[in-house]
Amino acid sequence: MGTLETVKTYIAAWNEPDAAKRKPLIDACWGDEGRYCDPQADVTGRAALDATIAAMHAQAPGATIDLISGIDQHHDQIRFAWAFRTADGNVPIRGIDVGEVAPDGRLARIVGFWGEPPAA
Repeated sequence: MGTLETVKTYIAAWNEPDAAKRKPLIDACWGDEGRYCDPQADVTGRAALDATIAAMHAQAPGATIDLISGIDQHHDQIRFAWAFRTADGNVPIRGIDVGEVAPDGRLARIVGFWGEPPAA
């Protein structure tokens, strides 16, 4: 799986409210010891990422994450922009994820930043 497909699978995992359907998506895109970190979470491993995604769906039923940029990559590093869309279509949060792709092509790390960078 190429990097674009890996990131699309990762986004699809975030958008899947059904745990049974989400698990194979996470297995396909997330490294065994992958680390996910954002302003509200810092977790390692597939089960922990799955629990983080499940919590998002519990807090915001019907919400989705939209990929709103291409994938910028050099070496094993990536970044891409996303938007958090509520069930009613509102977009209260946009952000950027930066991460690392493992040698097997799955994600080894994602660090998410919410909103615009602070003013200088």
